[in-house]
Order: sequence, then structure tokens, then C-alpha cells
Amino acid sequence: MTSHADAGGVQIAWEERGSGPAVLLIHGLGYARWGWEPLIPLLAERHRVITYDNRGVGESDVPPGPYSAESMMADAVAVLAAAGVERAHVVGTSLGGMIAQQLAAGHRDRVNRLVLLSTTPGGSDAHPMPSVTVDLLTRAASLEPADALRAFVVNALGDDPDPELVERILSHRLANLQDPAGWQAQAVAGTTFDPPKFDISAPTLVIHGTSDRVVDVRNAALLGDRILDSQVVTMPGGHLMFWEYPEDVAAHILSFLDLE
Repeated sequence: MTSHADAGGVQIAWEERGSGPAVLLIHGLGYARWGWEPLIPLLAERHRVITYDNRGVGESDVPPGPYSAESMMADAVAVLAAAGVERAHVVGTSLGGMIAQQLAAGHRDRVNRLVLLSTTPGGSDAHPMPSVTVDLLTRAASLEPADALRAFVVNALGDDPDPELVERILSHRLANLQDPAGWQAQAVAGTTFDPPKFDISAPTLVIHGTSDRVVDVRNAALLGDRILDSQVVTMPGGHLMFWEYPEDVAAHILSFLDLE
């Protein structure tokens, strides 16, 4: 059942499942809340799982861009407020991981434990986007839209991706086409992300796939170095490793959250 939160006049679509300690999931560029499909039932066995569509995608508004991780963080705060949650565990992936870092740094009172998947610390010291994805972004405009989406899905998975998994994710993306202006505005938030102004004090788990072709896996170690109370896990899989290995990723997350 979809609800809406008001983030300074921007309507943000959200929903929840399960009961227990609250866990807020924040997705990345081009993915609405459906993008958490494999993890939601696993986490909801023990937690109240709250998912939402970032501004610019899904059932949320598409205000004029560009966006920033800071402005998109305000949407997360609005969702927590609408859900009546003062403090939650926060899980963010890719661009969502950048938003989650901003949230943990700027609203320490809101975040219990932080989980960062397939993301980067930002800034000049971060490892840049791998060339294979840069090349794909360059040639995507010359491809048919459906072919471009398929190429992005394949690129976001690990080596030799399961064809059935590719079709499953692609079907979601085709059924939930994103406004190009929303995609561009979100992309700017990712490319301009810098480390938050304040240190992150929340206990943090960093998980990254060793075959990630979108965000260099070496950024996981940088996050571990920058966040004092953190642990880093690398595992098989690509940028969307939680689609490829949902049980393993969920086990890591649940074990970490149980330390609360």
C-alpha cells in the first residue's frame, strides 16, 4: 500500500512491510523501490522495512533538477517522519549509499546502524567509475531504448549473469520507465557527491561486489578507512549483488543489525 510523504512540497511515495525495528532502504540511480525486491521479504521477517521512490523516479514527483545527495537526503527524512519513525537502521545502495552517508552525517539522531552497498565515499580521492560503464554511458544514446536498458542491466550484474535474472530486472525497468529529466537530475547528485561535512558516527557495514563495473570495489576500503566504527565485506557479484546473492547479503545485514 503506497503512502506519500511531503518533502518541502515534493511528494515522495513510500511503503512498508513487516514489523520490528525500522529499516529504511534507499535505492540508487534509475531504480524505484521495486529495486529492493529480493531483499525485502528476507529483511521483513525480523524488521519493519520501509522503502521509497527517490525524487525523480517511480511514483514520486520529478521536480526540476539538478538534485544533490543533500536535497535527496531531505526526502529520506520526510519519509521517516511520515512513517512516525524517529530513529532507524539505514541501508543505501549506489547513489542511495551516498544519500545514506549524508543522512548519517547530517542527522545522527535518525540513524542507528548504517549499511552501505556498492557505493563510494565521493571526493577527489575516490576511485572513479570503471571505464566499461563510462563507455556504455557514452554509446547508450546511439542504442534503441530497450537495448540500452538491457545493456545497463547486464553491466550492473556480475560476470556471466543469469539470463533469467537479466529478464526479471529488465521487465521491471521497462514497466517503470523513468522520466529522462529525473534520471539526469539524479545522475548529477551522484557525480557531484563529496564526503559529508560531518563524520559518520553510526556503526557501519560496507558490502561490495568484487565484479562491480559501476562503482570500483576499491571504494569499499576507502569507506572503511573513513568511517571509524566500520567493517568491510567484499563478496562475489556485480553492482546489484543483492539481486544475485540476496540470501548472503541479507544474512550479512541481519547479523550486523542484530548487534544493536
